[in-house]
Amino acid sequence: MWEEQKFQTKNKATRILENEHKYLQYLMEEWHTIVLDFANSRHKDMQEARAAFKELRERLKSFLEPLKNHTDKEEEHFFPALSLYIGKEQGPIMSIEEEHKEIEGYIGHFFFHSRGDLEEYSYEQLRKMTEDAGEAFEVLILHFVKEETVLFPMVDRVMLTKDLEPLVEDLRSLITQ
Repeated sequence: MWEEQKFQTKNKATRILENEHKYLQYLMEEWHTIVLDFANSRHKDMQEARAAFKELRERLKSFLEPLKNHTDKEEEHFFPALSLYIGKEQGPIMSIEEEHKEIEGYIGHFFFHSRGDLEEYSYEQLRKMTEDAGEAFEVLILHFVKEETVLFPMVDRVMLTKDLEPLVEDLRSLITQ
């Protein structure tokens, strides 16, 4: 059921990014349920497990484009604008960019190891491969929290309106295209 979303940030630029986080979290919940089912061995047989694993691959594959579009917007527009005020060589922006790479690594690792024929894998192998998707989920959740509680409020405190207005225009594109 849809609930009215409450934004933590005050300015339009970070509200765009925060709204994207909410959409990405919605998509993540769809595939994370499958990860949890494997972690808790909730499948009655291998046929069900293979079908679930195939669905996990499809959902993660569909998740990649909006995630990539979101992180590209942050790296191309948001981080450079904020770095004019707080720097980029160390501190929160550098840490957040490293997390982008870590998330890509976990998802890439999942796809690399699961590229074979599902009929060849045991249940334990399928379960083990889902751990990378689970790690990506955990890093993403913490990543969103850091951005929303550290970076976004920082924008409200330090950025000038004259720099926020063009940033809003740069961030206005959809991540689902």
